[in-house]
Amino acid sequence: MDIKDLKEYLGEDWKAVQNCITDSLDSDISLLNSTNESILSNSGKQLRPLLSLVMARACSCGAAANEATVRYAAASELLHNATLLHDDVADDSDQRRGVPTIRSLMGPSVSVLVGDYWLVKAMELILGDADSDVKVIRIFSKTLSDLAEGEMLQLQKAQSGDTDEHDYLRIIYNKTASLFEAACVTAAVSVGAAQVQQDAARDYAVALGLAFQIKDDILDYAGTASVGKPLGVDILEQKITIPLLGALAAVPAEEQGKIRLMIKDIVGHPEYRDEIVDFVKRNGGLDYAVRRLDEYVEKACAALEVFPDSKEKAFLKELAAFTARRKM
Repeated sequence: MDIKDLKEYLGEDWKAVQNCITDSLDSDISLLNSTNESILSNSGKQLRPLLSLVMARACSCGAAANEATVRYAAASELLHNATLLHDDVADDSDQRRGVPTIRSLMGPSVSVLVGDYWLVKAMELILGDADSDVKVIRIFSKTLSDLAEGEMLQLQKAQSGDTDEHDYLRIIYNKTASLFEAACVTAAVSVGAAQVQQDAARDYAVALGLAFQIKDDILDYAGTASVGKPLGVDILEQKITIPLLGALAAVPAEEQGKIRLMIKDIVGHPEYRDEIVDFVKRNGGLDYAVRRLDEYVEKACAALEVFPDSKEKAFLKELAAFTARRKM
């Protein structure tokens, strides 16, 4: 599927979300405005607000987005970008999506401050002008907690070098899937969807979010420069992801221990990266990761069966398939 075509299909709803994002970020400080415009010009696929709008329509027989749906969809994008601005500081990232980060151009303090600004503006949208839905506030609050816990667990595991698949899935749920979950479930809530549909929206979004991150982690071993970063960045950051876990499971404990020690020592020995990438490819790590990816894509599609057939339901299935096929 073509993301551009989906945005065109959403028409005025998509324009309303874009206007909501830009209006919420407007400031009388020119430096802040120019920085925000720079971020928006490199905003990627904007998958979370897309999912939000399509899910809302799937839950409401294709009805146009209401004011709450637009706000929650926009908030999901603001919150996503806030976390990226903070992550770039935590990871010392110089590039994102192939262009220099705010951290590299203006320094870590500016990146954190702008990230905080986007975060506050997201919360303002979630709260709205009238009385807010307490359920929605709790969903987004949980996501913020998940994001912080995921980052800290990832840092802890980078130091210990003992990440297993349970740890990995918790990290990627917290750091990625939880925001997919918030975008889809709050969309369902915004249109008064029945609880069975809210639950299905959650199951779909969590499975899709896990699949999305697994695909990212596969691309770190098998991608190209189009991803916007060189191969093996996760290794250099001491992150043990699903391709490496798959390869480790295929070798004796002694060899597992050797590779895990290399990960722990890689800060002082970046030359280990190529050896670890080769280890993953030789021991079936990528094939294992692809199988796990396919499992989560299937779970996402299965969760949609509670919804009546519609263009929106078909689009949600296509978005799941797109996650597995994407090259960046």
